[in-house]
Amino acid sequence: MDFIILIINPGAGSTRVAVFKNEQALFEENIRHQPEELLYFPKIIDQYGFRRDKILSFLESKNFDLSTLNATVGRGGPFKPLTSGTYLVNDKLIADIRTGNYQSEHPSLLGAVLAKEIADRLKIDAYFVDPVSVDEFWELSKFSGLKEINRKALSHALNVRFVAKKAAKEMNKPYNECNFLIVHLGTGITIAAHLKGKQVDSSNANEDGPFSPQRTGSLPTMGLAKFIFDGKYQYRDIKKKLNRQGGLLSYLGTDNVEEIEKRICQNDKQAASIYEAMIYQIAKEVGAYAVVLKGEVDAIIITGGIAHSQKFVDQLKSWVGFLCPKFFVYPGEGEMEGLAQGVLRVLRKEEDVNVYT
Repeated sequence: MDFIILIINPGAGSTRVAVFKNEQALFEENIRHQPEELLYFPKIIDQYGFRRDKILSFLESKNFDLSTLNATVGRGGPFKPLTSGTYLVNDKLIADIRTGNYQSEHPSLLGAVLAKEIADRLKIDAYFVDPVSVDEFWELSKFSGLKEINRKALSHALNVRFVAKKAAKEMNKPYNECNFLIVHLGTGITIAAHLKGKQVDSSNANEDGPFSPQRTGSLPTMGLAKFIFDGKYQYRDIKKKLNRQGGLLSYLGTDNVEEIEKRICQNDKQAASIYEAMIYQIAKEVGAYAVVLKGEVDAIIITGGIAHSQKFVDQLKSWVGFLCPKFFVYPGEGEMEGLAQGVLRVLRKEEDVNVYT
């Protein structure tokens, strides 16, 4: 049986929309939103009507018949801690999103709301798959070093799990029998240890790990404390500096890796140093997560937008290649495919659906 699925993936400045027929995309679009359009809305949740209308207008422009849909799926956001898998979007989840019962604010929270509203009109089910808040940490992973603060399991779980399953398939080995070190290289960076099909530890791009194109990663604690209490900035300003104006952008005025590589080719020594420092920090983190797996690593997987750069990948491999000779490189991110496949496994009764409670 063929299944037609509408996929909705909200990001900071755009909403990616696709319609899949089974594993194949019939069409896909990245609907851009101007910053001034989104500034009109006080909270992210307030954007849902605006984004919904953009989605429906796009589908209308494609002459797509909504009545042919079997399901909708939205990207899962930083909800409360959840195990991996495919979930039904239910009224409890929508209520939690609308009342702020989640771990942090991010546009991905809108995925479930948009999928549910369109699905309800058509009297079909809405789903989300492997949300940002997938939490399969073992107890040791949650200690931070200060009893008032726990480490949060927030990561690029959707793409990370998608590429892990892809690599396992290429190895002709069940995913739940594999140990992987996974490096998601995007605007934020996730380093994850997958032990026999569970993400038992990972970095949190907003709070720790290496610096990235826009995020600071871990910082010297006393220096950070002094910076905060200098009195120059309010909390919202500090949050922006840490998560949107840090990393490469802080040092070099751009978060574009391709542009930085061009500067390096033009003998820009500062650009070369910062570029290498980011790779060095990523490599150190990969080494730390190899310890989580006690060195028993089946493969290292590199994914995300920066993985399109052969130069970056080769330099990272030069640092971490001794940990495991087997590498898989999947440039870009497979979120749309991951969402489609998660729903297909449920519709085909290959796995049970989870219910948000």
